[in-house]
Amino acid sequence: MHNLEAFGRHKAVLGMIHLKPLPGTPFHREGTFEQILDDAVASARALDEGGADGCLIQTVDRVYSTGEQSDPARIAAMSVITRAVAQVTRPEFHVGVQLMRNAVQASLAVAKVAGGSFVRAGALVGATLTTHGMVEADPLSVMEYRKKIDAWNVGIIAEVESMHYTWFGGGKTVGQVAKAARQVGADAVSLCHEDEAIVLEMIAAVRATTPDLPIILAGHTNHDNAARLLSAADGAFVGTCLERGGWGGLIDVGKVKAYVEIVRGLQP
Repeated sequence: MHNLEAFGRHKAVLGMIHLKPLPGTPFHREGTFEQILDDAVASARALDEGGADGCLIQTVDRVYSTGEQSDPARIAAMSVITRAVAQVTRPEFHVGVQLMRNAVQASLAVAKVAGGSFVRAGALVGATLTTHGMVEADPLSVMEYRKKIDAWNVGIIAEVESMHYTWFGGGKTVGQVAKAARQVGADAVSLCHEDEAIVLEMIAAVRATTPDLPIILAGHTNHDNAARLLSAADGAFVGTCLERGGWGGLIDVGKVKAYVEIVRGLQP
């Protein structure tokens, strides 16, 4: 069974660890990998100490392929970082992996080998048009590879409406997209919108089609709106409001504690 079984019964706070461009990518700066690693470990420690339930280690390489391709050096770097984070955090701390844009198989491999709990898929079903081109899902290949490496214990969170994914071509509600993602093997879905009312409408739509599918907010939460939004959702990926100086900074343990305290007040 996958490692996300508690999501839905326990509101999950998952901090974002945004990595600077990794080796094997055009904007990587030679000699910076050790600092990238140290920063990721420091942020993971802060999230763990602050009471968060886990993290999502996400590449921010500025330019990406639209398919499963990922440079071997990039995968190796992600594996080293993931392993280091898993080793300095509690056993029950969820460590997620997302090699952007949609290298789901590589993400599964890193999580399986390096101690990750889950991956986030930028497109598990359908397709989405991005600044880097059309990202087309290939759920059959993803699930065949998941089976090949026996990664069923690695959960898959599929984006169904977010800053990274919108169903291309229209014609499907977010609830229908979530149902399709569940059908092909997603263990949870993530969604977001900057308008709170729209977020709550999307959550209701997913609940209507797949009542038992955990819903993780994919962004736009902060200390002011967390109570309102997480009263409806099952968890959140939390980034900017926990980072010193805004997006891309190190995680601040005090900000984590304050956010977690708000969310814990919502628990049954």
